[in-house]
Amino acid sequence: MAYDERLVERLREVLATRDRISEKKMFGGVAFLLDGKMFLGVNAGDLMVRVGPAGYERALARPHARPMDFTGRPLTGYVYVAEPGYRGAGLARWANEAADFVATVPAAKKPRPPRPRARPPRRQPRTRNSPSR
Repeated sequence: MAYDERLVERLREVLATRDRISEKKMFGGVAFLLDGKMFLGVNAGDLMVRVGPAGYERALARPHARPMDFTGRPLTGYVYVAEPGYRGAGLARWANEAADFVATVPAAKKPRPPRPRARPPRRQPRTRNSPSR
């Protein structure tokens, strides 16, 4: 399923003044990340917004917002917003609220690198003069 490239371009314009923003293709669309943490996305014609657990019910009460449930189960802290809900200044409002929220989320701990596996000793090649076994 294709995503709305005009919406992605509008988000780029809204987020242009912010630092540490990156984009990544995921979920069949485009996600926007702040310091590596996803806070917005575009999938088909919907805007995906990370509002956090505390802001979830308040976000759902806003017009054109619904639970984000692309896996079949709602993902608490994320909402989908249909096109009428992000027209005009609504897009900047959603984007700024999501960026402000994710700025408060601590960085994920980096996993420890795996321990090197013990390698078996190397077998010495047999030479013609070596005794056979």
